[in-house]
Amino acid sequence: MPHPKTIAIDGPAGSGKSTLGALLAEELGYLYFDTGVMYRAVTLAAIQEGLDPMDEIAVGQVAQQIRIDVQPPSVNDGRDYDVLLDGEDVTWAIRRDEVNAYVSPVSTYAAVREAMTEQQRRVARENKVVMVGRDIGTVVVPDADVKIFLDAAIEVRAHRRYQELVERGKDTSFDTVLQSLKNRDKIDSSRAISPLKPADDAVVIIADCMGIQQVLKKARELIFNAG
Repeated sequence: MPHPKTIAIDGPAGSGKSTLGALLAEELGYLYFDTGVMYRAVTLAAIQEGLDPMDEIAVGQVAQQIRIDVQPPSVNDGRDYDVLLDGEDVTWAIRRDEVNAYVSPVSTYAAVREAMTEQQRRVARENKVVMVGRDIGTVVVPDADVKIFLDAAIEVRAHRRYQELVERGKDTSFDTVLQSLKNRDKIDSSRAISPLKPADDAVVIIADCMGIQQVLKKARELIFNAG
């Protein structure tokens, strides 16, 4: 029985959707596509152009002019994929602190979201893909074969994110991480364009008391039943 071509996974920051998406893509042999990297790439492009990332009009114009590609990893350095900005490998550059500082507001700009939605759809058309984001099932590929909305209580998400940062050697605190997630949730759920919410036909998985293997098992069942 064939697997579905497009799998959409949405959810708030820290819910574990990226981990789930990467595991599913590896298991199925699909492209893993965290769509947030496109907004990071736009932010990086604006910074490289010497623009103020808070200048919505200027950043929107940049977003309309660039091409962003996401491809299977070409280098064995821990990356899950290659991110190319007009052909240049920016996979790690989009993780810089200056990008982290501005990607949230940039992701709310109407012109940016319009441009990135079209580019995300192009990637989906060209690949068998597991797409991870916040508006995949509702806006980007509303006809996705499988739609999952992965959620968890904010304290649970903050604890997981805090542990991840500590393991990477980051100097932070639980309260700082918790407040950061609260701020991100507010931005994602209250923006006028493509707010974070489950698609009407998405399967919602609440992962408060579930480990990643339990979530993965549930996702496998959904994919098999959709095949």
